[in-house]
Amino acid sequence: MAMKKQKYFRPAPTPAAATPAPLGKRNFPSAREEAERAAREGRALRYAGPESSYHLAFTDEPFLLREDMRSVRMQLEYLKPELVQREFGVEATIVLFGSARIPSREVAEQRLATAQAEGDAAAIARAEMALAMSHHYEQARRFAHIVTTASKRLEHKIVVVTGGGPGIMEAGNRGAFEAEGPSIGLNIVLPHEQEPNPYITPELCFQFHYFALRKMHFLMRSIALVCFPGGFGTLDELFEVMTLQQTGKVRKRPILLFGREFWTRLIDFDLLIGTGMISPEDMKLFHFVESAEEAWNLIVQHYSLIYRADEATSPDGAASPEPTKP
Repeated sequence: MAMKKQKYFRPAPTPAAATPAPLGKRNFPSAREEAERAAREGRALRYAGPESSYHLAFTDEPFLLREDMRSVRMQLEYLKPELVQREFGVEATIVLFGSARIPSREVAEQRLATAQAEGDAAAIARAEMALAMSHHYEQARRFAHIVTTASKRLEHKIVVVTGGGPGIMEAGNRGAFEAEGPSIGLNIVLPHEQEPNPYITPELCFQFHYFALRKMHFLMRSIALVCFPGGFGTLDELFEVMTLQQTGKVRKRPILLFGREFWTRLIDFDLLIGTGMISPEDMKLFHFVESAEEAWNLIVQHYSLIYRADEATSPDGAASPEPTKP
């Protein structure tokens, strides 16, 4: 796949440090310096083997992977994405959730053509449904493109974040990539070896072991949750955010559900209200939307976003260029 060069904001370069005065010199070698020295000099040591406890604790992988070190590993999974995003100036994100199984239009069309050529009625039916659902892939791609394009004209940049995988996640990262902006992928280690899609900004592509830490990072900087049709994973994330907002544990942010027909068939909101499981007021926790432009306009209105006047693009992003194929 030919990938065009991506432009995005990077951490400000650190100016070359002046030679410290004698009084300001470091008293002790840094951990990095000690680790590098140990790697250079430790090879010839009798105690350099993997069974030895002589290794520095923070370079000793078997030690770090012990059950007793779980709390330390959880700290690391919190700190690594936190520090990297802070260095890149990521302050506000929009989270895109949705099925990993929804293909792009071009992939869906290829699958349908193959099924029709083989004459398999069941395969044709599945391919036709996939082609219909690919509409959501294209809307997610379009939405991420609009957000990333508009972000260049906002005082505070907004970055699209996804779960890093295929389907709707790929569409979100792809739209941002095609708008020549950054996007984040919060991948999770799974038994079937989930691979990150090729559109994530490499410096912002993370991998998690702990679902809980990953979920926390989804919400820490989010200003909106945009939810496309999906399965168990999508519902898990959606209901968790709804519960946190319903109970007042997090500040209110727009929750946008793409495709009213899908969501109202999937979830009987009237039954929940009628049986007293939720209150009628809880329906205000989210909005149904049908297009990328409608979703972005709701976010703009919610936060009263102000655009700089030095660009010709319309505030709603409608005049931004159509996404291009990589």
